[in-house]
Amino acid sequence: MLTGDNTLIGGFIITGNANKKVLLLAKGPSLAVGGTPVPGRMADPVLELHGPNGALITSNDDWKSSPERTEIENSGVAPSDDKESAILRTLAPGSYTGVLSGKDNSTGIALVEIYDLATNTSLLANISSRGLVDTGDNVMIGGFIAGNQSADTRVLVRGLGPSLQGNVPNALADPILELHDGNGNTLETNDNWRDAPNSSDIEATGIPPSHDLESAILKQVSPAGYTAILRGKTGSGIAVVEIYNLN
Repeated sequence: MLTGDNTLIGGFIITGNANKKVLLLAKGPSLAVGGTPVPGRMADPVLELHGPNGALITSNDDWKSSPERTEIENSGVAPSDDKESAILRTLAPGSYTGVLSGKDNSTGIALVEIYDLATNTSLLANISSRGLVDTGDNVMIGGFIAGNQSADTRVLVRGLGPSLQGNVPNALADPILELHDGNGNTLETNDNWRDAPNSSDIEATGIPPSHDLESAILKQVSPAGYTAILRGKTGSGIAVVEIYNLN
């Protein structure tokens, strides 16, 4: 997590006619792997929620200062560190954006999460993250959970970079996408989406990447947790990882 154009932006779309209760989290201090704190983690994340027109709906610094603290605690997924941020809102169908930044322009590795807390006819149909994809361990990771039903879920994962040129500085020139299961096993990888064996099915979704160097994975997944990893074939740059629920 850097500053300016390199801040982490998590977008999501609510489809249908009913309002949906969602919980957004911004994590940094609690990030750990196997119980070992992640080096360079963000010390104090700040979270903003913006509406379909870009206007600020609300913001939060330390989650225990939220007016919805009790409800956040009762969700079962409250942040484990007091410096982390949380926003709980019931939202009308539309497009929304969560913006994660460091307090006082601080930087570091951070995570934005979005939870669907309502079971109704509306869907949390799309989630996306935009940020800087760097080299080595500083890749972009988009996690999602397919659940709330016994049947499989059809998902489309996209890794975008070249199509951002002209809209953001230093767009990632050639993204590579990986899809992993909850145990870390690689289910599928893709460099250029038109080279995928099911590229015609990707195109038939109506939302294939608009640039041939961008990546896409279309897959039927069972109820479980999954991770999409976006890295650059060469170099670094700003990119977007998107996950669509096509059910």
